[in-house]
Amino acid sequence: MDDDFPQQMRAIWAPWRVEYFEQPRPDNNAGGGDFLTAAAQTSDDAAHLVVLRRKSAFLLMNRYPYSNGHLMAVPYRKAADLADLNAEEKSELWTLAEAAQKLLRATVHAQGFNIGLNLGACAGAGVPDHLHLHIVPRWAGDVNFMPVLGATRVIPQGLQPLYEKLIQARGELGL
Repeated sequence: MDDDFPQQMRAIWAPWRVEYFEQPRPDNNAGGGDFLTAAAQTSDDAAHLVVLRRKSAFLLMNRYPYSNGHLMAVPYRKAADLADLNAEEKSELWTLAEAAQKLLRATVHAQGFNIGLNLGACAGAGVPDHLHLHIVPRWAGDVNFMPVLGATRVIPQGLQPLYEKLIQARGELGL
């Protein structure tokens, strides 16, 4: 970038963000103010970016992803700690993590994954009373200077186009 270009004028073109701003805002009290509970209870999976449902847990896209394709496996029932889950819920979270890996390899050609939980607000949980397993796709060399120097993540694909690819891949993979 030109050194004469003022720092305050630098911008990153991110047209996919318009998807977020143009969406109608759900009632904050729906599902008790918990977007995970709202997604668990909805009949409109596309509006909540739910990719896959199983008996006791489901898989959805993260609206504020760490990287392109960031998914979350979530039990339908609220639980704050792993010890609060029953055996079926624990098993299904890991089965959904495996399905997420297959979907992300097929759609965004992920080469690796970070998979984990943030338990408790101090650990970074955005919804501390409804745990969720993060499945974050990674690629060789995907860490660049933007987060370090610009305190900015660059997400190269819009949520809706990726959602459509994930749904198509779900069918093709028989998930």
